[in-house]
Amino acid sequence: MLTPMVAGGVVFPGLFLLSKNTLQRLPQLRWEEADAVIVSARLVSSVQAVMASTAGYIVSTSCKHIIDDQHWLSSAYTQFAVPYFIYDIYAMFLCHWHKHQVKGHGGDEGGARAPGSIWAVARGYLHKEFLMVLHHAVMVLVCFPLSVVWRQGKGDFFLGCLLMAEVSTPFVCLGKILIQYKQQHTLLHKVNGALMLLSFLCCRVLLFPYLYWAYGRHAGLPLLAVPLAIPAHVNLGAALLLAPQLYWFFLICRGACRLFWPRSSPPPSPSQTQD
Repeated sequence: MLTPMVAGGVVFPGLFLLSKNTLQRLPQLRWEEADAVIVSARLVSSVQAVMASTAGYIVSTSCKHIIDDQHWLSSAYTQFAVPYFIYDIYAMFLCHWHKHQVKGHGGDEGGARAPGSIWAVARGYLHKEFLMVLHHAVMVLVCFPLSVVWRQGKGDFFLGCLLMAEVSTPFVCLGKILIQYKQQHTLLHKVNGALMLLSFLCCRVLLFPYLYWAYGRHAGLPLLAVPLAIPAHVNLGAALLLAPQLYWFFLICRGACRLFWPRSSPPPSPSQTQD
């Protein structure tokens, strides 16, 4: 178990530092540190998402029996990904910190920082990203132990499907980068927004009804009978995992409405139409 976790602890922070230093030091780029940090954090998240989705696809398509079949990638990638969630909490804080500095709230550049300013930024970070930090903490402290100990080698198919929920992450990351650099008007942003909405709906929201349907097909039960046939704690766990996805999907839908159907500007007043 230790080897995949150590590998993850090296790969994700290492990729972040490599990307940040490359963006800052290449003569053709010479990005500011804030830009390099933000883009590098999104890049690492996208890479992890591609790796998780690929591993999930391999596992789920290899398990013909959805309960008993096993694949070595299910446990190996779960262990490999644990350091990512820990790293990403810090990476998100770095992004928040640099955004805070760019807005001019962090004091004069090169000057002494006000006592306690870092704690003020940290409180603002936790307030803004509370749900994401909580999600990452639950992944490490709850989901990882359950997947390693409680499953006892069963249900690799379901774990593989859950890993494929990361399909939407690269689109989310690209959308945040485009918004950060004021590219909301571009065709790329609109295409990416549509792909983000579709992938999030299919791979994060509809994923849970699909898992219930897959179990029902295996057990010879109709979809609506599955919740009554499985233990209550399984239903509770699925509900707790689904709840933040529904909230984030609501935010994505609201953003999509603003993007594709912007509110028309109010008509000018008579005084504005006069010369």
